Amino acid sequence: MPTIDVTETTFGETLAANDIVLVDFWADWCGPCKQFAPTYAASSEQHQDVVFAKVDTEAEQQLSAAAGIQSIPTLMAFREGVLVFSQPGALPPAALEQVVTAVKGLDMADVHRQVAAQKAEQQAEQQAATQQPAQ
Repeated sequence: MPTIDVTETTFGETLAANDIVLVDFWADWCGPCKQFAPTYAASSEQHQDVVFAKVDTEAEQQLSAAAGIQSIPTLMAFREGVLVFSQPGALPPAALEQVVTAVKGLDMADVHRQVAAQKAEQQAEQQAATQQPAQ
């Protein structure tokens, strides 16, 4: 499956409609991005069950900022809408294959439990902070 371009408008629906989505944040002026592009495209052809998306950070500055992109290329992997991997830098083919294999092998029931536990912990901390008596 060829890579697809996603925008701020289509990003959320792409994640919601697909089990596994890899996202390459890139720019045309970025040398490492251009080096990584053929590796990413080749992997997209090998893994028909994974959506390989690309975000042009120049054209999609708000989306890039919302995603916390500080250097490019940055690769993010989402599974069932959950961010499960994020790393800046161009990956060699073997490393990209390891990422794809690891994301496919995740126990998503466990991942969802961990996410729920983190959210509950954050809510408890926020609640405790708001209930502190003034001194």
